[in-house]
Amino acid sequence: MPYTEDRTHWQSGQGLWEHVPESDWNNWTWQLKNRITSLEQLEKYMELTPEERAGCEHANTKLAMAITPYFFNLIDRDDPNCPIRKQVIPREGEMTVGAEEMLDPVGEDGHSPVPGLVHRYPDRVLFLVTDRCAAYCRYCTRSRLVSNAQDYNFHPEFEAGLKYIEEHPEVRDVLLSGGDPLLMSDKKIDYLLGRLRAIEHVEFIRIGSRIPVFLPQRITPELCEIFKKHGPIWMSIHTNHPRECTQTLKDACERLSFAGVPLGNQSVLLKDVNDDADIMKALVHRLVRMRVRPYYIYQCDLITGSAHLRANVCKGIEIMKQLRGHTTGYSVPQFVIDAPGGGGKVPINPQYITKIDDEAIHFKNFEGKLYRYPLNTYGPLDSDDDDDCKCDAEEIMF
Repeated sequence: MPYTEDRTHWQSGQGLWEHVPESDWNNWTWQLKNRITSLEQLEKYMELTPEERAGCEHANTKLAMAITPYFFNLIDRDDPNCPIRKQVIPREGEMTVGAEEMLDPVGEDGHSPVPGLVHRYPDRVLFLVTDRCAAYCRYCTRSRLVSNAQDYNFHPEFEAGLKYIEEHPEVRDVLLSGGDPLLMSDKKIDYLLGRLRAIEHVEFIRIGSRIPVFLPQRITPELCEIFKKHGPIWMSIHTNHPRECTQTLKDACERLSFAGVPLGNQSVLLKDVNDDADIMKALVHRLVRMRVRPYYIYQCDLITGSAHLRANVCKGIEIMKQLRGHTTGYSVPQFVIDAPGGGGKVPINPQYITKIDDEAIHFKNFEGKLYRYPLNTYGPLDSDDDDDCKCDAEEIMF
């Protein structure tokens, strides 16, 4: 059946924790202290499938389980196929490692000049500042690192990372990630942002975080003041399904926006979670209503034990066909594959170009209708212009 939703409804409330004082519920440290982190806790609230039970028993050897009470409320406890449930409750499939799966699927360790810093692109670095998250996505690219279930023993070295950035003037863009940077204290966040802002050649500071989705209570007025102080700080949040777009998340995104934080969203294409055009369209529409620009849809990385969650790439291409031209351009993200082994993000698009000849480019629109656009619109080209305008038709088309 096609996915449908009540577009006027934004989920809210304390659910199973209605008895908890509102002041506690809205306190992010209370949410962290009361996370569900064990099989015994989980079975107090819901009946698990055999696959889930086996996954939970295995979790602490691969990637710890942790779910905030807030996010747990979004799970349909009567539906084993609930899209929220699949993202955070371990399953037996995590124990199976495919032939092409890797501990470090996008080659971060091979591009790490100092511990905690990844320099893969010419002008930007990824700064890993913690190995902890509020909750753990079962398809996490950094399963080897976060939660330390695999004894990776990651210890971020802030000063070494900052020194590297200071000594490399080609670095104009710094992305803070982890783990989740927003799990750090206000004091640490203020310090890191201040140090980065003091580096003259750093022009662009970003934060990648799922905290607004797992723990929106963390987006406090005090934290927003820190972002104002060091802004503009750009932030990419991570939602995968429209049910994650609650009233509480909407409020948190508004606080960030009003603090001058431009917001984007990164989704991961997941089997039977969001590999459906109607679901993805509902998600991107919710996002723009929350002041969040859909940014990327990632093909799930080849992390060990993720085959049961990886959707077919062709599903992603079909979703892009159903978005482009069928909704506003602001709602259309870019579908990408982070090339295995460290090749970087590669856009994967539906094929619209049908032919390029000496006179024109031929293409079809979102409805499949054919069009032609001339390559030379201003009369004859001189020889220099002709060289500049040549393109490789095969490279563009394939």
